[in-house]
Amino acid sequence: MLLDGEEWAARFRSFQREAWRLETLPEYRVPQEAEEIKAYLAGERIDPHAYSNEYTDDLKQLRREGKSKGRVHIVTRPLSDYLRFEFMYYQPHAWAGDDIRIMDVTGRPNPLQGVQDFWMFDQSEVVLMNYEPDGTQISREVFEGDVTPFLEYQRIALAESVPFEEYVKGLDA
Repeated sequence: MLLDGEEWAARFRSFQREAWRLETLPEYRVPQEAEEIKAYLAGERIDPHAYSNEYTDDLKQLRREGKSKGRVHIVTRPLSDYLRFEFMYYQPHAWAGDDIRIMDVTGRPNPLQGVQDFWMFDQSEVVLMNYEPDGTQISREVFEGDVTPFLEYQRIALAESVPFEEYVKGLDA
């Protein structure tokens, strides 16, 4: 089953404990971000201490409800322009409650090589995120099989990654 629009948004309102994502790409081509990326590349930056939007508000609300939202992003250095842009937003998102972790596989084997992006809700439902090689999203698809391999991917990702704030210490992002 392909997910879009309201059906997709509903997943983020209805999970009970945890929404978790594996991100594997160095760039995601999101049309809504095009102007922000252009501004970032021109030298504009947000103030992470003052930054707030609907997403950070939602993260704070989830935390108040005892729910968690997290992700592991697999990266290699040098970081792409997109990752440096994304990291600028990761800081206020982490402060708002998003458990963001980084798995840097520069110079070492990627233990999740070949695993595609996915979201997992309450460790019971997996939504596969389908992308073109350039990071353009094709579709979101509910995975219909056994989620056990995805639980193992999550375990490996968490074990092999470090918290975002630890990763960026000393990093010129």
